Amino acid sequence: MNAYITDLAAFLPNAPVDNRSMESILGRIGGAPSRTRSIVLRKNRIRERYYAIDPATGRVTHTNAQLTAEAVRRLKPYAGFTPAEIECLACGTSSPDQLLPGHGLMVHGELGGAPCEVVTTAGICLSGIGALKYAAMNVALGLVRNAVATGSELASTFLRAGMFRNVPPESETALEARPILAFQADFLRWMLSDGAGAAFLSGTPPEEKPALRIDWIDHLSYANELETCMYSGAVKNADGSLTGWRSFDSPGEAASSDAFLVQQDVSLLNREIIKMAVDRALMSVIARHGIVPADVDWFLPHYSSDFFLEPLRRRMEGIGFSIPPVRWFSNLATKGNTGSASIFIILEELFHSGRLRKGERLLCMIPESGRFSMAYMLLTVV
Repeated sequence: MNAYITDLAAFLPNAPVDNRSMESILGRIGGAPSRTRSIVLRKNRIRERYYAIDPATGRVTHTNAQLTAEAVRRLKPYAGFTPAEIECLACGTSSPDQLLPGHGLMVHGELGGAPCEVVTTAGICLSGIGALKYAAMNVALGLVRNAVATGSELASTFLRAGMFRNVPPESETALEARPILAFQADFLRWMLSDGAGAAFLSGTPPEEKPALRIDWIDHLSYANELETCMYSGAVKNADGSLTGWRSFDSPGEAASSDAFLVQQDVSLLNREIIKMAVDRALMSVIARHGIVPADVDWFLPHYSSDFFLEPLRRRMEGIGFSIPPVRWFSNLATKGNTGSASIFIILEELFHSGRLRKGERLLCMIPESGRFSMAYMLLTVV
């Protein structure tokens, strides 16, 4: 029993935003230009990204649910398809529009149509692949005839200047000397962007066009070993524990403690993310599935910054799993880092590029630094 991705779609709001325009849209913290922006952008090598913000007014143009619904509407798995035919809708995000109801229900409300099973998967980058795995299992088990999985992010609402009270005074000289310092303070403002992706899944592949068979999805957490790295709605304590915003006496006190910012323990990220992705998770996948580099025609890694690209390549080479650069595919530079939506947006571009050939295998890598989780997925073109 199999599940096949028979179409993929993406929605990126408004016009692309180049590096020069970012700060004018997000705003200047304390009225001063960022000292880390140019360094972070030079390291991550993102040239364009998308924001659900009107550059003229600064107002939000789309909710997360609207971004996601638009991606779903763009699916064309077969002639005449409408969202009313969806039997299972699984939606993952780390930036829902509200605490309750669940994000998936809000997307269903935007789509309208007919009743269907709806599930919301929470988390950070892995919330999208979690939704895809849920949808795939539902289809493969024959519980539904089709399913749609989504990943989406409305990160820009966390990144606007009004969300920040101050920026640590790191000097340009120190940042140049130690690039990892560029990942401190407001670095996430120059890393994250908005977007949504959707995949249509069926139990049988179409005869008239290519599809992607989901061979397996491995999803591993190392939270039993490592402390929290990326978080929001909490503050991190000296012992590595979190104090959630509801433990404060009031929402105002939580806000004054910067509990509502998206934050990252950058030294922990730099120390652990590549080891976790390769030495632990990839080695586990190799042992479980017997996969070798020759099995991989396309390697689709979701990495947050080009800063990690060379360390990732070297670490893979070090364990004997070297994949030539010509077989790597990423659109980080032109689509930005859209978190849980990234793997959908990467797959969508390659799927519709005309470059895939029957029998080719795609190995996808999706890391999450929240408390260090990792997913690998193998797809075969049929």
